[in-house]
Order: sequence, then structure tokens, then C-alpha cells
Amino acid sequence: MRPTPPNWPPRASCANSSGRRRPPKVRILAVDTCLDACSAALLDGDRVLAAVSEPMSRGHQERLAPMVAEMMASFGFEGLDRIASTVGPGSFTGLRVGLAFAKGLSAALSVPLVGVGSLPALAGGRAGFVCAAVDARRSQVYLQAFRDGAPLMAPDALAVETAAARLAELAGDGPVTLIGSGAPLLDGMIPGAMVERPGGPDPAWVARLAAMVREPIPTARPLYLRTPDAKLPGGIDPYA
Repeated sequence: MRPTPPNWPPRASCANSSGRRRPPKVRILAVDTCLDACSAALLDGDRVLAAVSEPMSRGHQERLAPMVAEMMASFGFEGLDRIASTVGPGSFTGLRVGLAFAKGLSAALSVPLVGVGSLPALAGGRAGFVCAAVDARRSQVYLQAFRDGAPLMAPDALAVETAAARLAELAGDGPVTLIGSGAPLLDGMIPGAMVERPGGPDPAWVARLAAMVREPIPTARPLYLRTPDAKLPGGIDPYA
């Protein structure tokens, strides 16, 4: 049975009189280790005070804490209103690293922890029809489609051919932007698609999405979409 994505369908966010979304004035530290980068950002209202991202396929656990300490050295941890972490889908090991770190920091500072999906974070609020796709191996992709930042479907794990057919149905005749490590797998199946392949989500955008989450804030849990390839004895997940 496929896990239900958290916070789906999405709840309404803050908006100004014109209907455009705006982040509330909160200070947020965001981290991301779900994909092929280790990243962190500090957001204060609309201002990005600091952001850092280092490409890496492994070593997130060793790098994340020093990275955050270096970034926060000029700002301090006082005054943080929220901690944010991507929760997947992505690398099973990587997403646990970021989420465990964020949970520990949230508890130590007594501030709320907000989980952010890696696919909305990858899409980054881009205009038009955008598909965030992550290579899930086994000829599958983790997939979510958006139009002008609004989700058109829940995140899913699909065979590449099935994903391409689903996107063609949703996009119609309009232009398509494919973004993420799974984009090259879909590129040849969607004529004229524009492809972007960042190492991971923009951590500042992770923070912006976390700022939009309304209270009460749901518990942050890993979003796997499919069963992990490796399990701990007894099927225990210490990060769930």
C-alpha cells in the first residue's frame, strides 16, 4: 500500500490582497540532504541572510553540522522561529540525516520543526508547467507536477514510461520544464521539454515553503513513496 504524502491536499497559505503568496515574517533555518547536495539557508521574512550548498552524493552526515555551524556563526541561533528540513522523496539515507539533525536542533532550541517535500522544493515556484522528477532507480522516478507553483498531483513513484504518459496528459500542448535528476530519463519522451538538473533544492526555497505552513504544524516524517531497499532489524525506523 502506497504511503499517503503528508499535508495532501495542500492547505491554503498566507496571501496578500492581490492573492499572491507571501511568507510571514519569521526567521527559519532550513537544511536539505535528500539528494545530491548538502545545503542550508537562513531566511528572515523575505530576506535570505545566508545560504550554502555543496554538491555531494555521500558524506552528508559528516558535513551538515559543520556547515550549519559555519553559516550561523555570524547570526547565532537565538531568535529562530522554525527549523525546516526536506523529508523526501530522495535518498533514504540522506533524508534521514537532515531530518535527524533538524529534529535534534528543534528539540534543543524548543522551536517547531517543519517538514518540506523535496519535489515542491525542487520546483521552486517556477512559472508555467513544471515537473520535479528524481531518479528513483529501478527504472522509476519520484514525480510531482506543478503549474505556476500549484501542485497538480500528489507526489508519486512511477515507472518512467507511466510518468511520461501522466505528464503528457497533465501538460496538454503547452511547454514543459523538467527539473531534477530524473529529468533526463523523461526528456526524450516529452518533445520540446526544457531540462534543468540541479544537485538539490534551493535551501532558501525550502525555508520559504516552511514559512508558508500554517499552525498547527504537522509532525515531520520521512516521505519514502516506496519501501526502502534496506531495513533495520525488526523494520524499525528511528527517524519516523
